Amino acid sequence: MYKEEQLAAPKRKLSQILSQTVKVGIIKSNLIPMFAGLTLALYTYHLDLIEKFPDIVFTLIGTILVIGAAGSFNNWYDRDIDAVMTRTKTRPTVTGEIKPNTVLALGAVMTVLGLGFLALATPLAALLGFLGLFFYVVPYTMWTKRRTIYNTEVGSISGAMPPLIGWAAMHPDLAHPAILGLFIIQVIWQMPHFYAIAIRKHDEYKAAHVPMLPVVKGMQRTYTQTNIYLVILVATSFLFGPLSLGLMLVALLLNVAWLVLSVYGSKKMDSEKWAKSMFIFSLIHMTILFSTVIIYSLMGIIFKL
Repeated sequence: MYKEEQLAAPKRKLSQILSQTVKVGIIKSNLIPMFAGLTLALYTYHLDLIEKFPDIVFTLIGTILVIGAAGSFNNWYDRDIDAVMTRTKTRPTVTGEIKPNTVLALGAVMTVLGLGFLALATPLAALLGFLGLFFYVVPYTMWTKRRTIYNTEVGSISGAMPPLIGWAAMHPDLAHPAILGLFIIQVIWQMPHFYAIAIRKHDEYKAAHVPMLPVVKGMQRTYTQTNIYLVILVATSFLFGPLSLGLMLVALLLNVAWLVLSVYGSKKMDSEKWAKSMFIFSLIHMTILFSTVIIYSLMGIIFKL
């Protein structure tokens, strides 16, 4: 099957092949939460931006490499089910444009280099980078993704590591309510986001035998579970209170708006429209919230210079 796909697929540049293999899109989207955690730590603990600049560079490079390694290992392991799904069947690991052993080697090299760069910032950042990689590859990709409807919850742990990595690269205190808020929001955010994707790609996940919640339990269970997570998300907004009333209000407004959209949409829209609106809002939510955190932190740092 892989050979047939390879013959049918148009020839792509090496840069395009590598980009899809390491999942550049996912790398980019995760850099925003990472910088949110990093800049928030700089602001919270009044750290010198110039003095920390080398650690910022090490953290950026290390995060890019570790997330790229996770994407490579995921593509290597999932190439059988990726071949079934329309949105993934053109990946180089499916078409044969890159050999499985090459993908494994690429992932291994990126892992070593990525953790090395994070360690240059702080050992704690490297440890969190390793945990994020491990959770994505083993408990999520190799274990729960094909076995349980709770695969999204397991995968959310690794998906929420970037803000922790950014914070830990600047300061070791992970018990501060602000970083706990970022982490929990990033964890909870993933369930409504990926449930929406699973609804829109319902037939593909069903054909690939991936037990996503809407596929196994149906729409009503998905609506209910989504709303429960969004109520929890609203509550996490108050974790920003000790640091900034403004950040707390932004988070609260976004989280309440998402909950209202979900409840209203589940009653007034069909499942496809509900899923589309929830997916779009999830992207808006993450962009606004984490961009606000970054801008707020940088402005606070600049005004204190």
